[in-house]
Amino acid sequence: MIVQGMTTAFKIRALVLTNPVKLALYTALANLGSDTLVYTTTNEVVGTGYTAGGIVVAPTTPLATDTTAYISFANAVWPSANFICRGALLYDTITLGAIAVIDFGSDKVATPPFTVTFPPNTATTAILRIY
Repeated sequence: MIVQGMTTAFKIRALVLTNPVKLALYTALANLGSDTLVYTTTNEVVGTGYTAGGIVVAPTTPLATDTTAYISFANAVWPSANFICRGALLYDTITLGAIAVIDFGSDKVATPPFTVTFPPNTATTAILRIY
């Protein structure tokens, strides 16, 4: 039997991140979505404890369950935060290529320490999943 489709091995390789990844924070005025190509400073957060470009986040090991490949990241922490943010952009620090846009659902008032908690690295919860 031959079943057409993308192989799970390829999906896992697609999630191997060889360059450092950053998480940048944005205000509600930002225009980010699935068509975002690269990191931008437009409507990026400005405030105490935040540096333009965001912070490096460590990826977990890409895994697969059945045909779903997935990866998540270690939590991002701003120890001296004092700003308001609505969402975030994960991006490759070398190419500046956008990886994922995250909408927090509402404005978040960041007070020290401000933590963006990534979901567990499972096939049903990881922040990045390829089905």
